[in-house]
Amino acid sequence: MLDEAGLYRLLAWLSPSYPIGAFSYSHGLEYAIEAGLVRDRATLILWLEHLLRHGAAWVDAVLLREAHAASADADKLDDLADLAAAWRGTSEMALESAQQGGSFLTITRAAWPHPGLEEFAARRKGRPLALPIALGLAGGLQQLPVAPLIAGYLHGFAANLVSAAVRIIPLGQTDGQKALAALAPVVADLLPKVLAQPLDRLASAAPMLDWASMNHETQYTRLFRS
Repeated sequence: MLDEAGLYRLLAWLSPSYPIGAFSYSHGLEYAIEAGLVRDRATLILWLEHLLRHGAAWVDAVLLREAHAASADADKLDDLADLAAAWRGTSEMALESAQQGGSFLTITRAAWPHPGLEEFAARRKGRPLALPIALGLAGGLQQLPVAPLIAGYLHGFAANLVSAAVRIIPLGQTDGQKALAALAPVVADLLPKVLAQPLDRLASAAPMLDWASMNHETQYTRLFRS
């Protein structure tokens, strides 16, 4: 069960104020809006639901679960970190995940220290670290239950992209919150599937995301890094 202290820690780690730089990334959404694929609340909900069910959010959630379970197993954790770092289709997506993962580890070591985080950081120095691995490791070491950690991660993933859409489309703040509320049942439906998904059968199916990300690399006017 998640007690009050654990809830406080979870909210801190997943807060927009946690300085990992999430606000500077749109996960390909900026080009999807430029191309007219996402243009209002309805199309935003469809886009984000697909990312949650079949894209990077789905993959990240399963990898987070695995890192949480392997927090005391250095060899398995290193294998997961290598797998997660490789599981990005474009250079911008790789940068997005690795920059946030590295920042999360740095900030968490300073604000919520644990010897296991220090050991991992020393062992992985200079190697890319995906955000779900860093979050799963920290949660496992500090004994946060995995289910709310996954739900919080999926919420944060969606909330960051809703915030980007509010700025780019532009979309009103109320419509942004309506979109986020509409995704709550999706996260609830995904949670038991994430907990049951075998790692060796994990896959994604979001080619339009990679297409949007690759086009974003040469987009003329950009507000975001991905």
